[in-house]
Amino acid sequence: MKTLEPDSTPYTELCTHSLTSIHYRNESLVEDILGKKTFTEVMFSQITGREASAHDLKVIDAALIAIMEHGLTPSAIATRLVYMSSPENIQSGVAAGLLAVGSQFIGTVENCAVLLKQIIDAPEGIEAAARAVAQRHRAERKSIPGFGQHLHKPDDPRAAKLMAIGRAHPEFEGKYLQAIAALSAEVDAAYGKHITINAT
Repeated sequence: MKTLEPDSTPYTELCTHSLTSIHYRNESLVEDILGKKTFTEVMFSQITGREASAHDLKVIDAALIAIMEHGLTPSAIATRLVYMSSPENIQSGVAAGLLAVGSQFIGTVENCAVLLKQIIDAPEGIEAAARAVAQRHRAERKSIPGFGQHLHKPDDPRAAKLMAIGRAHPEFEGKYLQAIAALSAEVDAAYGKHITINAT
């Protein structure tokens, strides 16, 4: 919600509506979007304010599909238990699962992205920043977001495939791929063994 002046009417740049129409940004929901665009295309344009390219869609769809199944994580267990207690209200189970999303499961995606952004933006360069992060986490005995997998060894097949998909699209800058590769090498060096990059 955005207000131009103290006395003006609030409005949103994401959507507008009238008695006969609904618009997402500059497109009619009914005439331009429904039946013509995918959910991912609309979601992407809502978040970024631009149309998704074919390359954007391929990478985003791959990432979304890779994280669809999370096994017996706390959020999945919470969803199942609450749904078993109230099967007539599936929304309660979904809400329980969403409330269980946090820094240790699912939310690690954000933590990993923040960490990689810090590495990319570091004035000392990606390799030196990755080395400092790995050594700091090792010294503080903290887990590193994006690393470690209890089921998949030596590598998480989802992560390997996602990185391969990312590398197959050279029109992207690839800084995050460069940062995760540098961090992986430094993590392995700091811990003296290979630590799995997970699907996060």
